[in-house]
Amino acid sequence: MKVIAGGKEVSLVGNPPKIGQEMPHFKLTDAQGNRVKTRDFGGQLTLFSVIPDINTRVCSIQTKYFNQAMNQYATVRFVTVSTNTIAEQAAWCAAEGAENLEMMSDKEESFGYEMGLLIPQTGNLARSIYICDANKQIVYAQIVENQSDEPNYQAALAKLTELQAK
Repeated sequence: MKVIAGGKEVSLVGNPPKIGQEMPHFKLTDAQGNRVKTRDFGGQLTLFSVIPDINTRVCSIQTKYFNQAMNQYATVRFVTVSTNTIAEQAAWCAAEGAENLEMMSDKEESFGYEMGLLIPQTGNLARSIYICDANKQIVYAQIVENQSDEPNYQAALAKLTELQAK
């Protein structure tokens, strides 16, 4: 799959998973430096907001948007994933006053490789949104074609609303 990053078309490392597939096996690092694996995301609806770099304007906007939206979805786990270090993510959260946000680092690129979202030329993840159900099945997927664009927040939140109503 290809996306546009920095005005150029670039390839992702693989083919991202599709709706109906199970989340692949990956490892992330949480704010406390703990390993978090795919199996840790079972049991509840989870929205993964995937961003290239927390220290850029659009990534900051996307992260703030979901940080505010999460208050309306008490039973949904919101996770922001980037290849930034946990120190960079913590600094951003402190500067922005984001205290309830669950940031996870993919500095080791496990998530990026397994999800097929890593952009090898930049070492960043492709801007995307994934929602998985309590069984870790992907029920929503959106990969932003032009990485400088924001995702379709309304479509993702509409899917969450629909899933919560079930």
